[in-house]
Amino acid sequence: MRLIGRTAAAAVLTAGCLAAAACAPGTSAPAGAGADDRTGALQVWLFNEAGNAAKEAVVGKAVAEFQASHQGVTVNVSYIDTDASARAAKMKGAFNDPQSAPDLVEFGNTDLPGYVAAGGLADIGADLDRWQSKGDLDPVIAKTAVVDGRTYGVPWWVAVRSLYYRTDLFTEAGLAPPTSYAELVAATRKIHAAHPDTYGIAVGGKYTYAVLPFVWDAGGDIAAKDGARFRGAIDSPAAQAGIRRYTDLFGADGCPAQQCADLTGGRTVDLFAAGKAAMAILPNSSRSKVDAGAVRGRYGVVPLPGEKPGSIAPAFAGGNNFGVMKAARHRSLAVEFAQLLAGPAYQEQMYDAMGNLPTLTPVSAKVAAKDPFLKPFTDTIAAGTRFVPLDRAWTQIDAQAVIPTMVQQVVTGKADVAKASGDAATQITSAFAAH
Repeated sequence: MRLIGRTAAAAVLTAGCLAAAACAPGTSAPAGAGADDRTGALQVWLFNEAGNAAKEAVVGKAVAEFQASHQGVTVNVSYIDTDASARAAKMKGAFNDPQSAPDLVEFGNTDLPGYVAAGGLADIGADLDRWQSKGDLDPVIAKTAVVDGRTYGVPWWVAVRSLYYRTDLFTEAGLAPPTSYAELVAATRKIHAAHPDTYGIAVGGKYTYAVLPFVWDAGGDIAAKDGARFRGAIDSPAAQAGIRRYTDLFGADGCPAQQCADLTGGRTVDLFAAGKAAMAILPNSSRSKVDAGAVRGRYGVVPLPGEKPGSIAPAFAGGNNFGVMKAARHRSLAVEFAQLLAGPAYQEQMYDAMGNLPTLTPVSAKVAAKDPFLKPFTDTIAAGTRFVPLDRAWTQIDAQAVIPTMVQQVVTGKADVAKASGDAATQITSAFAAH
């Protein structure tokens, strides 16, 4: 989840500090060491999402089950705003005032390093070692809850992106869904030539999680460890090759830079749903919006292909985790309730209710078997996902739109790939050095 960028660099740094809940005095370590009461009221904060009634129904069943098996325990669930600033302010308040803090909290996995740096979350690695479902967690997804070798969360659900494509336009053009980058480019050009008013592919200059698979597929990365710190690596030869593949999709026969340089992920969904693009890189959660649009019944999904024929480009493993607050008064109960909600039964129910992809591989296989739409996404996860650097500096890098700015510089002709990626790498290194 990202903050909205600001025009002044100082304001952006302030926003990054707020999102990480780690820069203001007094947030480095919350007062109070917590407790482990086995009775009383367990306080839980979950995100209030679109269609939240369905989520509340599933959580309500889990609450009833938990209370029935834990005499003298009640579970109080509060649903908090997902807006970046509001969420950050609420978490900062909880870190500073243990009396106002919940025992268990849902958080976006990219927020983890900032929360750990703020001293707000408990290390629950030893607790999870005893969880019977731990071995079923996808290893890469499990790492999204780990900072410096310590585990601070339970992965609840994951979201990845795949390639949505117009089945009617592909059939008309005599094309099969692309299985390589070269085939994707060829399809883009052929379909746009036949339908000049339709973008061959909708790609966005402000769509970080669309460009990253191309960088990772080429062997590049955002940053690399240099001793104890990260440094920018987005300017490596491999990363530059991936950037070129992505930015080459902008143009007269793909997604014209004049219209697409400012496209965000959300606007990309809108374009595809409206029938204005033959392809788009979208998450599984875009299904409902696409089905509500003009292309309902006229699209399919395949994994985003890599450069090598038959390969799958690594996707960003976004999603939400559960964390136990360091100041929790019901630590063991919090862990147990997290394990119940993140367990097989409720992961499956949350998929049915909200479309959230399970993090447990047997459950993922089960829901994919009953819903063919999911196969490209589960295949993408199985092929191997990637993540952003697990460091609180990522919040600042994201807030400053470092990667989107790099892409925009290239597609608008203001800089070549070498210059734009070099500038981005310098900013990334500076952000890590500042934390």
